[in-house]
Amino acid sequence: MESTISTTAKDKLTAPPGAGLSAAEGGLCASSRSTLEGGVVVANNPESSVATAATSKFPIWKRCFDTFLILLATPLWVPVCLLIALVIRLGSRGPIFFRQERVGQGGRVFVCFKFRTMHLNASQVTHRDHVKDLITSSSPMIKLDDENDGRLIRGGSWIRAAGLDELAQLINILRGEMSIVGPRPCIPYEYEMYQPWQRRRCEAPPGLTGLWQVSGKNRTTFSQMVNLDIDYARHMSLWLDLKILVRTPVAIVQQVLDMRAAKRARVKAG
Repeated sequence: MESTISTTAKDKLTAPPGAGLSAAEGGLCASSRSTLEGGVVVANNPESSVATAATSKFPIWKRCFDTFLILLATPLWVPVCLLIALVIRLGSRGPIFFRQERVGQGGRVFVCFKFRTMHLNASQVTHRDHVKDLITSSSPMIKLDDENDGRLIRGGSWIRAAGLDELAQLINILRGEMSIVGPRPCIPYEYEMYQPWQRRRCEAPPGLTGLWQVSGKNRTTFSQMVNLDIDYARHMSLWLDLKILVRTPVAIVQQVLDMRAAKRARVKAG
């Protein structure tokens, strides 16, 4: 059953000075000045009076656009999903899908689907500690599998690097819990670590791809990711979604190349 993570009167706080980051780079969102540094968008913090996330509504135009794109791309995503399911079935025992509670728009909790890329009963403690380190530091948002995560099944790192494990979330999109474009949905224990202003990233429907993904992703810090997501929520539009979708393939290729470079570096260091 869908539930809502509660917020308090502290949600009326404003974002800390200097924490902001805008997506003006590449013409995606021109509300504030920004510069591109090493593939990462950096900008001054926009004004940030906090609106209560629970009042957010899923835009009708987004729902229509999502449905249209899914139907249009059916000949592409169906065979890809079947191939991923085959790789998982041959490489590991267990179910094809991994189900996990995530926090969506307005702090509502829903069951999120992913293609399973880890062994059964893989420990979540490692990930929880990793998330805490990212939130409390200025380190780049590097995934655990970029650091030779032993929990992954054969081929799992490639599926994750290309974002193909997230194609299962087309189910969530069709159920109206997610959108094709939007901030990535976080895990409840991650949401509980957020400062009140950081929860504003949940004002937009969560998505498969988004402003953060095409603006540096693993090269950004947690605070930069949050501010990109907030910037998207403030300027959400069909035109912005189209721009993000056009830039997504290039971002995926860059992520795969980054993973290969990281693996080569580990081999040399070893």
